[in-house]
Amino acid sequence: MSGETTLAARIAAVRTRIDAAAAAVGRDPKDVTLVGVSKKKPANEVAAAVRAGLTHLGENYVQEARAKLGVVGQLLADPPGPTPRWHFIGQLQRNKARDVVRDFDVIETVDRASLGAELDTRAAAAGRTLDVLIQVNVSGEAQKGGVDPDSLEDLLGQSRAWSNLRVIGLMGVPARATNPEANRESFRALRELRDRTREAPGGEGLQQLSMGMSGDFEIAIEEGATIVRVGTSIFGPRENA
Repeated sequence: MSGETTLAARIAAVRTRIDAAAAAVGRDPKDVTLVGVSKKKPANEVAAAVRAGLTHLGENYVQEARAKLGVVGQLLADPPGPTPRWHFIGQLQRNKARDVVRDFDVIETVDRASLGAELDTRAAAAGRTLDVLIQVNVSGEAQKGGVDPDSLEDLLGQSRAWSNLRVIGLMGVPARATNPEANRESFRALRELRDRTREAPGGEGLQQLSMGMSGDFEIAIEEGATIVRVGTSIFGPRENA
């Protein structure tokens, strides 16, 4: 099988699993967006995945993305191909805000007011309005990004000042677990948090839930995920990921 054929088969297999997980809980599979996590993968492979039907892509590292996204665009321009929607899903520092605003369509890891304000300023200067998700630290691990659940409403209130950012949902990364079922409680907690805070000032647009990766996205879908971030099951293992 060629590389593109292999990618198409993997993408189809993941979509089949998404369909089954959604159907198991009476959900419409069309309500779940598949984001292919393409970090550490070369531009030609990423472009091949887009041509094979992957329309949303996620990158974790600003410097890597800056070098890759333009090349992917060039590869998809000749011959003309689809234009993917790019999600930034890594931890983000304020000094990288300009690059992220320029290159990405969705930013999933806003976790503090100062970062949101900087992104908003940069988006206004670029004449763009971006979709963002608030990352919540559902695992309580100090090394992980994300606002504390108890501070979410305060951050949402401050987000009302961001005129060039649309807060569309919440994102979470549970603790590593060998058994995917162990993450169900974290996924459920994030869904319940979203549902509670929809009535809070700034929470009116909270529709999306980005949670679940290659090892546990079916559990996440059962608990309400609308975005799943899948890397290994599509692109295979990564070196130094």
